[in-house]
Amino acid sequence: MGEQQRKIKFALYVVGTGMHLSSWRLPQAQANASIDIGFYQKIAQLAERAKIDTVFIADSLAIDDTSHSQILNRFDPVVLITAIAQATKKIGIVATASTTYNQPFNLARQFASVDIISGGRAGWNLVTTADATGKTALNFSREHNVRHDDRYKIAEEFIDVAEGLWDSWEDDAFIRNKETGKFYDQSKVHDLNYRGKYFQVKGPLNIARSPQGHPVIFQAGSSKPGQKLAARVAEAVFSHKKSFEEAQKFYHSLKSQLADFGRKESDLLILEGISPIIGRTQEEADEKIKKLNRYTIQKQALQFLSGYVGNVDLTQYSLETKASEVAWKTVDSIQSDFETIQRIIREEDPTVGELYERVSNVASDQSFVGTAGKIADTIEKWFTERAADGFVLIPPVLPDDLNDFIEQVIPILQKRGLFRTEYEGTTLRENLGLPFAENRYTLRRQQKVQ
Repeated sequence: MGEQQRKIKFALYVVGTGMHLSSWRLPQAQANASIDIGFYQKIAQLAERAKIDTVFIADSLAIDDTSHSQILNRFDPVVLITAIAQATKKIGIVATASTTYNQPFNLARQFASVDIISGGRAGWNLVTTADATGKTALNFSREHNVRHDDRYKIAEEFIDVAEGLWDSWEDDAFIRNKETGKFYDQSKVHDLNYRGKYFQVKGPLNIARSPQGHPVIFQAGSSKPGQKLAARVAEAVFSHKKSFEEAQKFYHSLKSQLADFGRKESDLLILEGISPIIGRTQEEADEKIKKLNRYTIQKQALQFLSGYVGNVDLTQYSLETKASEVAWKTVDSIQSDFETIQRIIREEDPTVGELYERVSNVASDQSFVGTAGKIADTIEKWFTERAADGFVLIPPVLPDDLNDFIEQVIPILQKRGLFRTEYEGTTLRENLGLPFAENRYTLRRQQKVQ
């Protein structure tokens, strides 16, 4: 994707009534949105009319009283994006799935199926599953979660197996010749015969190649092993930095690693998570935050933050307690997030309440709170100065904050030539400016001919 064609990419993070912990309590909120497929389909259709690249569905595999209200009762992400696909035509559909708590064959088959059903719009957000509380492991017949670095070793093998399985069939393998009775070309189907430390998979996969070759690979790790995995195999990275400086530093660090794997900078898109809060004036936007926070129950906020950090019960503290006074313990969880939290405590000396606001991503960066013009300026700065190739919109309240962004910010970006007015293609790869995923066996055959 050349510099002249470079456009901002947007993914929409959808989780029920929105990311704000108390969004479901608002008078206008549909409290059961997390289990209403019609709600999700309407949100996706709204995003599609705005030409947003993809909807993005996160996941978790355990819940407790620290969990966000909108994840206590929700659909399986792969099932959900399949249903969304039936209500949309061009917008991408990305689901999160764990390499620690799945098998490559099943997952490869599921995502290939969704990619075919959707006409080539599927993406897989590859995660290794941090399990700060230890509860996820107990749901999968394990005493403990796999350690951080070992999870990434498993993920390295997992993605190799999945991509190998997606190449089982070459694109033209199924000939279905009724006259000869030949259903497929046997020379164009391949066993994988993978044998690694964690997986032994024969193959082939029992489904054909999908319209994109294989689904787009998203990934969200910011630790050293996570960045290495992203640099090797990811095509889009969901990052969540708290400032322009952090995002820009991460952008250049990750992009610089691509050459180690024979890849170009344009082969990987970095999307930063943001939660724009828009008002006709700065004061109106600030008041929106205050109104939201008035619905937040202190104990629930502290429980949520406790689950996020996973190593201390914060309900024994008040929101006014200095975070530096908390007895933090190192955990083998989301390493980059834990390090970020500790840095914020050292550099900013926040209270527990202020720390909650920082990690909850609602108003964590004031440059995304204000008028539409201010937010458009901030987005342009992050994009043009290489802090991001695009953004994951994480609305505090759905559909309200999404409507505001679509109606007020997107037209400004379109007028500046920074965002599309029409989709470029029909597949997620085409719209993200990513190449078709060529089949390895077809490429080898072509290379031999040459």
